[in-house]
Amino acid sequence: MAVPKRKTSPSRRGMRRSHDSLRVEAYQECSNCGELKRPHNLCDACGHYNGREVVAVGA
Repeated sequence: MAVPKRKTSPSRRGMRRSHDSLRVEAYQECSNCGELKRPHNLCDACGHYNGREVVAVGA
């Protein structure tokens, strides 16, 4: 069984974990209604995508 010969230092452990953090979710303002939406996704509030209505949302 493989066992480490030396203890991993906190610095080396931190460098290994530097890519493990969660990223902040990206949001954009809808060009039609101004609500926040995920990029490259349909707006949930008004049903618009890329400047045109894709889904009719009833009031």
